[in-house]
Amino acid sequence: MKAKTIDEVIEALDLIIEDAKKTNNSKGYFAALYRKVTKRVKEGIAAGEFEDGERMERLDVLFANRYLNAYDNYFEGQTTTKSWTVAFDHTKQYWPIVLQHLLWGMNAHINLDLGIAAAAVAPGDSIHSLKKDFDRINALLASLVGEVEQELSEIWPTLKYILTLSQKIDDFLVNFSMKAARDGAWRFALKLAAAAEEERWKLIKDRDETIKEIANCVDPPGFIPRLVFALIRLGEKRDIAKVIEILE
Repeated sequence: MKAKTIDEVIEALDLIIEDAKKTNNSKGYFAALYRKVTKRVKEGIAAGEFEDGERMERLDVLFANRYLNAYDNYFEGQTTTKSWTVAFDHTKQYWPIVLQHLLWGMNAHINLDLGIAAAAVAPGDSIHSLKKDFDRINALLASLVGEVEQELSEIWPTLKYILTLSQKIDDFLVNFSMKAARDGAWRFALKLAAAAEEERWKLIKDRDETIKEIANCVDPPGFIPRLVFALIRLGEKRDIAKVIEILE
């Protein structure tokens, strides 16, 4: 595994972020958001917010290594999961907006990687003892929605007016979609934890195929959706390094 502690995870994310800034590459968007989440988890462990802090660190590291290994494999020309391949493929393109990049990363990491990591840290019947801490992670992620919205507003100023007019209905929509993803991740973790070793690989392969299809929905076909995203993209800040700094 690439990292063995949360501090090593943060160090690895720092390297990705710095490289993305230097190369002006949008691959740093998700890494910046993920670093924020990881630091918050570290603070929560230190503050005793979880039932089992040691286990939570193991989960955090296993979870992060799914992303770090996928990142290394992809950018070194090796095979990785289809879910992450979709996300990383889009970092080579100009037109995706910042929110799309974040959603592609979250889709692969929450919908696929989280269940795998949870089942690995708590296999068999022990998976049920993880539920409370798993839910606390969910609450932590939801608590960051408002902060990320404000950052996106700084990247695309028009979003501030949309947030005002919508009276934060988008908070509900984002939290609802994230809750659906996390609930799906938990159900997947239960399946993996109960499965025989030879069955797990098929479950992961099938799940990856499903999550890849969800990823494709982040870039909807049709003239109107593409026009809307194009207008947002043209209104976003052009300096990728600056955008990454905002997301940090």
